[in-house]
Amino acid sequence: MRILLAEDQAMVRGALAALLSLNDEFDITQACDGDEALALLKTQEFDLLLTDIEMPGLTGLELAQWCQKQDSPIKVIILTTFGRAGYVKRAIESGAGGFLLKDAPSESLTQGIKQVMAGKRVIDPELAIMAVGEHDPLNDKERKALRLASEGKSTAEIAACLFIAEGTVRNYLSEATSKLNGSNRIDAARIAKQKGWL
Repeated sequence: MRILLAEDQAMVRGALAALLSLNDEFDITQACDGDEALALLKTQEFDLLLTDIEMPGLTGLELAQWCQKQDSPIKVIILTTFGRAGYVKRAIESGAGGFLLKDAPSESLTQGIKQVMAGKRVIDPELAIMAVGEHDPLNDKERKALRLASEGKSTAEIAACLFIAEGTVRNYLSEATSKLNGSNRIDAARIAKQKGWL
């Protein structure tokens, strides 16, 4: 089974790779961020993408969405520290077969991988219940603009990153701030991050 492990923290990535390598069935390829993972997904065949959510470049959720849009047979498991309802809901919507927390026992990772590869969905029941009632008010464009704003980028820099006009960026940020009842774009980003919508 060919597994692509995308995790930006080197120590965590190394530990996960070492743990997975104990199983002879697993062939592990590592990516240090979302962009490297995407490059590997475009050029190699994998059976499973095991990815963190918050990484430089593309997030794990964006990688899952990309796989979904390609109609790729690859299975996806999100592995994260954050059990936020918004993350779980977005993971499910983007076709992820599993949503596992990093503080779960190590056996549950191997077990989760086998279950997802067998076509089952593996999500902590409490997280799944939380996710069902949660409504994410942001659209993808607002989310991208807000995420870049939370990284300290100016309106001009966000416009350049997203290939849109500065006025459009201001509109997206204004809409997002209004939807989240934030006092400004930074406050809106903080609220969205806490909910798992960013």
